[in-house]
Amino acid sequence: MNTTIMLRIEQLERAINIWRARQPAADGDPILCREARILAEPYALMIFKRETQIDAAQLSTAQRAAFDGAFA
Repeated sequence: MNTTIMLRIEQLERAINIWRARQPAADGDPILCREARILAEPYALMIFKRETQIDAAQLSTAQRAAFDGAFA
């Protein structure tokens, strides 16, 4: 049986914020850490498409690893 895992936009936003807290930008530097940048792409697409959730299977391996790593 294949179970679909849906991720809410709030969960992606929280994961991005966790990475930002773990690896903050240098003073005055507006660059996100690698993990936050990886998650920013599906987050931005969800906003653009006005979607509130995404199938986790649509995330790349790197995106899923960054998401899971935020909550590890």
